[in-house]
Amino acid sequence: MRTRTRIRTTSARQVILAVTAAGSVLVTPLSPAFAAPPTATADLRADVDRDGRVDVTGGTDTAGEDGWSVGRGAVYLPNLDDDTKRCPVRGPGGRPLSDAKLAACNDASDKKVNGRADAADLARVRSVPMPGLASGATGSVTVTAGAKYTRVFLNRSGAWVPVTGETRLSAAELRSGVEFGVEATDVIRDTAKWDGRAVIRLSVTSAGTTTSDTVTLRVAPLLTHHHLQKAQQVMVTKLPGNSPADQPYRQFVRNLETEVRRAGITEPLVTFDKYGDIWAQDFVEPAYVSMTGPGGRRQAMRVMLRSAQPDREAGRELFEKLRGRDVGVVQVSGVRDSEERTLNSTGNLETIPPYTHGGRSFPAGRVIMGERKDTGSKPARAMRTLLKSQGLQDPLLLDTSWLGVGHVDEFVQFLPADTPRGWRIGVADPQAGLKLLRDAQRDGHGRTKMFSVPGFGGEPAPKETIDQALASRHFVADNTMAAQRIEANLDILKRETGVTDGEIVRVPGLYTREAEMSASAGQDVSVPRLTRMGGDPALVNTLDKYGQQKWLDQGRGDFAGRAAVRTSAYVPGAVNGVLLARDRSLAPRQWGPVIGGKDIFTQAVTAAYTRAGLKVSYIDDWYTYHLGMGEVHCGTNTLRDASAAWWRSN
Repeated sequence: MRTRTRIRTTSARQVILAVTAAGSVLVTPLSPAFAAPPTATADLRADVDRDGRVDVTGGTDTAGEDGWSVGRGAVYLPNLDDDTKRCPVRGPGGRPLSDAKLAACNDASDKKVNGRADAADLARVRSVPMPGLASGATGSVTVTAGAKYTRVFLNRSGAWVPVTGETRLSAAELRSGVEFGVEATDVIRDTAKWDGRAVIRLSVTSAGTTTSDTVTLRVAPLLTHHHLQKAQQVMVTKLPGNSPADQPYRQFVRNLETEVRRAGITEPLVTFDKYGDIWAQDFVEPAYVSMTGPGGRRQAMRVMLRSAQPDREAGRELFEKLRGRDVGVVQVSGVRDSEERTLNSTGNLETIPPYTHGGRSFPAGRVIMGERKDTGSKPARAMRTLLKSQGLQDPLLLDTSWLGVGHVDEFVQFLPADTPRGWRIGVADPQAGLKLLRDAQRDGHGRTKMFSVPGFGGEPAPKETIDQALASRHFVADNTMAAQRIEANLDILKRETGVTDGEIVRVPGLYTREAEMSASAGQDVSVPRLTRMGGDPALVNTLDKYGQQKWLDQGRGDFAGRAAVRTSAYVPGAVNGVLLARDRSLAPRQWGPVIGGKDIFTQAVTAAYTRAGLKVSYIDDWYTYHLGMGEVHCGTNTLRDASAAWWRSN
């Protein structure tokens, strides 16, 4: 229930206090002879029911105006985009700006309403008209909570002017009702410092009487995308070079363009072309904030969440190239040097689609991230705190100790489904992969080459056979271990979400330990692999052709004290693909054993997805991403539809 304070003052300043049944404090004069005539009461309204209209004539926006919940309460946006592209990306003399200066500029960093005639990034707050107000009445507005992160503008004669401590509302303005616009200057980063709330107070003084009213707003949560949201655009790194070594990357981009069009995505690729970091999944997590804007139209702003890797230069291109109208960028600070770099790549940040289970509801989905339980390493605390502080997608940690790169996208994905839940879990299935090889061996195909990929650039094609793979010292044991680790993570997901075994799609796959990847594949993989793990490029360049062990020895703490075997995909990991449409997945070309003219892994993977109601197409990523311990998902990223109301389950 809202509380309004009415103060009536006599000429002798003599008053008494009385508390109304509603909890208001009523101040009345000692003597009726000095009673002032009744006056209007300040009444401030916000879009509490989130329909895009501030109701100043009825009561739809009054209940709960001083509180906030996931389902009800006024929302305002962190205005982090750059509508007019005014933010500089270079300093004097063309020198690069520091990361801090790049991040410091956005539409909320000045005291203007930038670029949009409709001021759609501003949440509206209105005062109820006070038609009987005396001519000498005045009003003022203050932010009593969250003032450090909140800016209020006043719509005065069609122009938005900032509200300051000196701003006074005239009697004429108060009689007709005043419109305010509210923006936040940041997202919630740590609820211990700011919980995202702003309390705005309107005070009106007339004939010696002051009345006031408050409304509460909360900044829109920063949310990551899930696979039930339609893919609208695909991002990829486009290497600028023309050397023969760059040819596979150029071909990959051309093939990706074709597959994107086939999936019905009409927007062109977004290409990163400045820093040469091929892992477009790893230096940014596309996210969004949204509210219902004026007129009931959803106002959504993309917010590119930079990975918690301050020295990863590729993240700068988010500010330099992508930031603009309805696109902002957030980078975390306070990342510790001791925190494992590879776990901070955003390929290690995926999102479970919306669900309700065990008394908990996640209408916007829930974040999953990988941790190394064997060493105690977790993703950066600053990033985990930011994600948890949004209040909707409380991160769930899975164990990725057994993976060299350590990212959740290496073994799990979420697939839309025409089921009551609306989605299934797809996981890599090493046992199914082993069975494919054992069945082929049993049927007399043990001497068939394990990989059908041709050689490239002077590098020979892999020569290992099915017999040799199954006979290798660690291969079967490592895949048995991988299967056990995947099952343990599935147990966590089933417990947390309620997913049943019948809602799990098992996709054949195989893993191999790091130290054996180069030898079995017969390729130079050190540089792309280390880049994938967040390696220092200066150190990578010092390595010899097979310098992986040197890197492990000099790993800047990344691998210190590790106890578990680390693995990566042996056959290109199909679950590490991209969902381009509700019914279409793009997987890495398998290049598995060819028997009877058909790739047995391609057949098995296609069958698994077909049973789940998805069409699967394939793209070659062997020489681009696979040998670097990643796949097509790791080298791409997607911008997805953010128009749905995050406060509703459907």
